[in-house]
Amino acid sequence: MNGKVEIKLLGLFGKLYGSNKVTLEIVGTSNLREVIMRLADSSQDLRRILIDPVLESPLPNSVILVNNRDISALRGLETPIMNGDKIVIIPVIHGG
Repeated sequence: MNGKVEIKLLGLFGKLYGSNKVTLEIVGTSNLREVIMRLADSSQDLRRILIDPVLESPLPNSVILVNNRDISALRGLETPIMNGDKIVIIPVIHGG
């Protein structure tokens, strides 16, 4: 199934990407990991801050919602993404 998903990038993520709202086309069956990696591949600045280089995952650096639900309550990065889904990526602030 083909379609579009809307992604909101909050805080620093939106600044680095150059926009806090992105629409991506999806083709066939997609999961959240694939969508986020496509997004990260389109901006090296965003990739550098969003994707942990060791884990190749956005999870240490962000909280992710799909249709207003935390992905930890869904299937994590394997959550199926369908036409019309809304994804929100929120930066996690690390301090020390």
